[in-house]
Amino acid sequence: MVSRVIPVEPFDLVVFGGTGDLAQRKILPALFRRFCGGQWPEDVLVLGAARKKLDDDGYRALVAGWLKEHAPDRSADCAALDRFLSRVGYVPVEAQGDEGWPELAARLSRDRVRAFYFSVGPRLFGALAERIEAHGMASDKTRIVVEKPFGHDLESARALNATLAGHFRERQIYRIDHYLGKETVQNLMAVRFGNMLFEPLWNSQYVDHIQITVAETVGVDGRESYYDRAGAMRDMVQNHLMQLLCLIAMEPPAKFDPDAVRDEKLKVIRALDPVLPHHIVRGQYVGVDGQPGYREVVGNPRSSTESYIALRAHISNWRWAGTPFYLRTGKRLVARSSVINVMFKDAPHSIFGADAGRHANVLSIRLQPNEGITLKVTIKEPGQGGMRLVDVPLDMSFAEALGPENQVSPDAYERLIMDVVRGNQTLFMRGDEVEAAWAWTDPIIAGWESSGDVPKPYDCGSTGPGDAELLMKRDGRNWQGIKP
Repeated sequence: MVSRVIPVEPFDLVVFGGTGDLAQRKILPALFRRFCGGQWPEDVLVLGAARKKLDDDGYRALVAGWLKEHAPDRSADCAALDRFLSRVGYVPVEAQGDEGWPELAARLSRDRVRAFYFSVGPRLFGALAERIEAHGMASDKTRIVVEKPFGHDLESARALNATLAGHFRERQIYRIDHYLGKETVQNLMAVRFGNMLFEPLWNSQYVDHIQITVAETVGVDGRESYYDRAGAMRDMVQNHLMQLLCLIAMEPPAKFDPDAVRDEKLKVIRALDPVLPHHIVRGQYVGVDGQPGYREVVGNPRSSTESYIALRAHISNWRWAGTPFYLRTGKRLVARSSVINVMFKDAPHSIFGADAGRHANVLSIRLQPNEGITLKVTIKEPGQGGMRLVDVPLDMSFAEALGPENQVSPDAYERLIMDVVRGNQTLFMRGDEVEAAWAWTDPIIAGWESSGDVPKPYDCGSTGPGDAELLMKRDGRNWQGIKP
């Protein structure tokens, strides 16, 4: 089965911070892959914009090098690379000054989609939005894309929302969270709302608990200054894990429409109970075998910033009353693994006797690596006397059914940037959604700051602090293993 390519209308895309790390590793490679995938019309312009003094040819040379490093699967096609580079240009601009803005405006076409990607720090969002409007580049077809962190707390998030709202309508603002662009995350909605098999069981009557894990093997190297101010709660839980929680727990929207979907996600966030102090574990990695610990990396020997967090959350609504949601994320763990485990309850009565043991179904949605969905089911162990039971995975990756040409999932940025061009906000956060997430997060952070809480140490290459295991064991449960 061959995927149907949905073309987009002609567009101009300006990447502010066009020489930065995100542009190099993600944005431009994503654009190049969509170009190679036949999703672009002929008349498209991509402009990098930054303080660095470059002309078009100088920028194209840089882009060519980035694509060879970060998109080697496509850049080997020299003809495709040359055609893509012919659509790329560059304008030096001062984000908080006047230099370059008239030249940038002159490069853009009239009466077409214009997308401005703010791949810069939040402190520049207001200046960029103001100058886009002041230089006549704002229209009904203008869209702006903003990266996290969207605020540092509720107050700053509200201020940023107000700043952007002073120049653009909410339907023009795309707050990007790359986790929502992953194929498996989108498949979560298809599995839930497209299959009668699961939706009737998706509630507290049948689900014992849900685990959401985002484990990373990397440390905070290269992000020391930002991360030591933010920590795992602000960097991961408030946005990425919150979005996954919403998609798992939300009610079926009336239709697959941007505001209908985001309305249901917002209801989940507003139904979250405050997290009790003994339901939170903070950790900070320490060095082993010559590897530097967190404090050595950030250069702050007294840092109390967490690089790991685990917590138990509850949603006070009819669907999920009494069902705990366990969230954990951390740096420098034993394996890179992002997975959602829906842990179903045991059968109310076993007809097979005590020797059969306890068995429960688990639906695992793997986000990275090895994206896929599996369902653990219980069967009779082959060749054994009596009725011995064993749990086996039921493959739901659909790789064979979809064919080899569909086994490589597009990068999340590929999907999300094309959704910006199409004007589809379904996978982007709305302003009130961001503020509600901060309203839930802020009291948690304030609680441990006021109590002087210190993160628990854990070794690099481990599964995290031991207290996180106790968080589950106190409830008679266990974390599913962190697996590569």
